[in-house]
Amino acid sequence: MKLLNWNVNGMRAFIKKGKLDWILEQDADIITFQEIKGRPEQFPLDHELFERYTHHWNPAQRPGYSGVATISRVPFTGVVMGMGQPDYDNEGRIIQTSFDDITLLNIYFPNGQRDHSRVLYKIAFYDSLYKYLTNDLGGKNIILTGDFNTAHMEIDLANPEENRQTSGFLPEERQALDRYLSGGFVDIFRHLYPDTVKYTWWTYRFGARLRNIGWRIDYFLVSQDLIDRVDDLEIYDQIDGSDHCPLILNINI
Repeated sequence: MKLLNWNVNGMRAFIKKGKLDWILEQDADIITFQEIKGRPEQFPLDHELFERYTHHWNPAQRPGYSGVATISRVPFTGVVMGMGQPDYDNEGRIIQTSFDDITLLNIYFPNGQRDHSRVLYKIAFYDSLYKYLTNDLGGKNIILTGDFNTAHMEIDLANPEENRQTSGFLPEERQALDRYLSGGFVDIFRHLYPDTVKYTWWTYRFGARLRNIGWRIDYFLVSQDLIDRVDDLEIYDQIDGSDHCPLILNINI
């Protein structure tokens, strides 16, 4: 099974860039998007991709902000929007889907902001989601994917020393992600490629992408029992269309 993840940073603009053709060519079974920034009725959904796949949308209440979408040709046995907590669910941050013996969560983690104004909200979201995973979904085979808005280790961003006080690499944010990795989840890319430097996000400023001054903040995490089923995970850092790039996980289901 092939799972494709991409933070599109605005679905309307993303569609206009023609990247749905590239996605269709990948022949993925499930596709997860973050930062759709709108409602489905606002998007032109006449592309073949949307005709072939069943789609589920969880937009934020605030117009033009946040939101996630999961589209699939795999029949789901269950679809849940959010995690039952209005403070987070109003921002359209999670779609949970179930198929076979797998529970997949498509997540857009909060951005702590350059002025750190939402760092506490971000950490609280990390904590609340972890409790939800362990208390409500404990014992299930889980795949987490999306934009985590946190670079975990120094290898995961181009300039760690310069960004120690930047949201996305703050100690408390990295510790929040540590909790997942020490609590039964595996960062598949780092598991497969412990020394490989690849990024998934580049600021639009300063020609960062051309110079490959980036951050790895988009992930696939899987629960321990799924590690042996994973074939590969590829970061397509040469594919543009957003300030993020797509990731594809191949896993045996």
